[in-house]
Amino acid sequence: MAPITTAQPQPKLVIRLERAGAPAVAPKLTAHQLTEKIKSLLKAQDAVLVAHYYTSPAIQALADETGGFISDSLEMARFGTRHSATTLVVAGVRFMGETAKILNPEKRIVMPTLEATCSLDIGCPADEFSRFCDEHPDREVVVYANTSAAVKARADWVVTSAIALDVAEHLHAEGKKILWAPDKHLGAYIQRETGADMLLWDAACIVHDEFKARELRKLKLLHPEAAVLVHPESPEPVVELADVVGSTTKLIKAAQSLPNETLIVATDKGIFYKMRQAAPHKRFIEAPTGGTGATCRSCAACPWMGMNELETLANTLEHGGNEILVDAATRERALLPLQRMLDFATTINKDVRGQGRA
Repeated sequence: MAPITTAQPQPKLVIRLERAGAPAVAPKLTAHQLTEKIKSLLKAQDAVLVAHYYTSPAIQALADETGGFISDSLEMARFGTRHSATTLVVAGVRFMGETAKILNPEKRIVMPTLEATCSLDIGCPADEFSRFCDEHPDREVVVYANTSAAVKARADWVVTSAIALDVAEHLHAEGKKILWAPDKHLGAYIQRETGADMLLWDAACIVHDEFKARELRKLKLLHPEAAVLVHPESPEPVVELADVVGSTTKLIKAAQSLPNETLIVATDKGIFYKMRQAAPHKRFIEAPTGGTGATCRSCAACPWMGMNELETLANTLEHGGNEILVDAATRERALLPLQRMLDFATTINKDVRGQGRA
């Protein structure tokens, strides 16, 4: 009989599956490391960061720390014309990068991502809008800055919320009828305030459209000492409850100047970064939206603005890409209504900053 032997344990076979030449995964950088990296890349590329009021506090703080600029899209673009940097890094949504390129054709314009768009831009396709204009040739075409370069190129005027009332009053005084696009709430507000004959395009900002008057009334009862600040892209019942209605810059100035220690704010909560700088001792409360969590589309924060992150910004600067290009013919046509607004603002000595999402 053959002897019985005990099987010895065999060593485990470890198989490593690696793609040939695949680089090791780099450890994820901390926010501080990303910030320092971006600062170095900005300097190396002769670039300056311009950020919208609705981007994250981290992005806005970085613009502050690097000699950049925080504002609305038009002032972001105009800052680029004054600054010596050859590259503008625009943290915002795509039409803002296009506006910067229209006013700064000789500069390189890049963004952290080209996927960040705007519901007003989406809601006003250039081909459909052009047909709409053709159907109403007797009207002066006035478009909000929250539109694509192609839509601006079809317009007679581009306006911000800071100057829209003045332009509408001017055209109304001349007996002209207005075709307005794209924000229906802002258009209706201008129409109510000026009495102008206005035909409104049907689109809305997903952030401001969600503010609810019923819930705002309840909040006012809880905070009777508070002033209510509302951007005019909000629905009419919400605007009617406001102590101050105005553009982003106007709301920031109101936060600083009003005697109220508590402020209820109906616009994107990204604006709180600058409001807290302007009035650090005051309390800011978000105006109520249509829901919380998954039940609302924005909850007072633009999802596309949220795509501007330190990581995506660092990646753009390090690896290139995400450059904004506007063809020469479109740029030249879009520049005309933009320049018309700037010239008009000069004649009435009007500050055109602070157009909200624009």
